[in-house]
Amino acid sequence: MSDPAFENRIAVVTGASRGIGYFVARALGAAGAHVVALARTVGGLEELDDEIRAAGGPAPTLVPLDLTDYDGIDRLGAALYERFGRLDVLIGNAGILGTLSPLGHVDIKTWDQVMAINVTANWRLIRSLDPLLRRSDAGRAVFLSSGAAQKCKAYWGPYSVSKAAVEALVRTYAAETLQTPIKANLVNPGPMRTAMRAKAMPGEDPETLPHPSEIASAILDLSAPACTVTGKLYDHPSREIREFLPICS
Repeated sequence: MSDPAFENRIAVVTGASRGIGYFVARALGAAGAHVVALARTVGGLEELDDEIRAAGGPAPTLVPLDLTDYDGIDRLGAALYERFGRLDVLIGNAGILGTLSPLGHVDIKTWDQVMAINVTANWRLIRSLDPLLRRSDAGRAVFLSSGAAQKCKAYWGPYSVSKAAVEALVRTYAAETLQTPIKANLVNPGPMRTAMRAKAMPGEDPETLPHPSEIASAILDLSAPACTVTGKLYDHPSREIREFLPICS
């Protein structure tokens, strides 16, 4: 259903071909936003296109892109500037698990790949798209974190470290944009019925977990012009906006 808050807004969503990114992109499109959907899987993007159109939303822009193609992220920024002159919403959702293994057994290629997609790609998105968000009357950036950033459980090293880095990245960005219309926040979705969760916990019954569509409305709230918080984390399991405590006093 169209929402005046999102009509004619320009929204970039990464990892939009499946899982949380797919349902957030679908919800944004149905609300009236022009979605620029990024993912490596073309089939998933085409399905998203069909669903947004069926819901009466504007035809999205589909961008098949591997986020480790950093030059491609820069080209995206230039193309968005040429076409729209601004960006209203950035959803940094894409991420990978890597392997569950003792830190000393993680191979270098896996470590580098997790950091490249989960951390460096999000920094490159900020680097390339921040000038466009600043041209919006209400730029909004929402990035997906995880409880793993704080729990630091054994064998989850690469993923936990990457999500802790994402939290530091977004909090820094929020601090640097305090005097602008930009609001930058994080979301911890908690365990959800996604392919990543199934890979991490193969013995778990997925039907016992929330569907990824259930978090879309919370992410849309943080993406709306009416959002007034910045540098915070929305903890979906508790349904609370959490403050970050200082590391030391």
